[in-house]
Amino acid sequence: MSTHAPNESRFTSLRPQAPSPVSGGAAGAPRRSVGGPQPRVPREPLWRDLVGDALRRERLAQERTLKDVSEAARISMPYLSEVERGRKEASSEVLAAAQALGLGLADLLLLAGDELARHARSRVVRGHTSPRAQYDGFCLAA
Repeated sequence: MSTHAPNESRFTSLRPQAPSPVSGGAAGAPRRSVGGPQPRVPREPLWRDLVGDALRRERLAQERTLKDVSEAARISMPYLSEVERGRKEASSEVLAAAQALGLGLADLLLLAGDELARHARSRVVRGHTSPRAQYDGFCLAA
């Protein structure tokens, strides 16, 4: 016989549950955070976000519409919009959109790299550095 009401669904989590602070965990001791709340470290941006941002900035700088660029690149306007918003991974069609904006592959990579460098600098300013961030072995200045 079932122990739940007939019109209610059951929920079973597939993720392991952490012991609650009230139960005291496995050892019975209350759980405490050490050193207070930890600051949130900003994540590395995704490649699709970098490329999408670069394409959108260039399109807006040229005062062109999504429709105009998508037609010139022979890709759908919704697809180009999703790429610009970082919702879709950049495919080889993105290169066509870049070329429709007068950008070569190297130009697109430099724009995305500049954005990544800005992100890395902002992490250093906020004090969130990784061992790799200490190397400033590359410069994207033209």
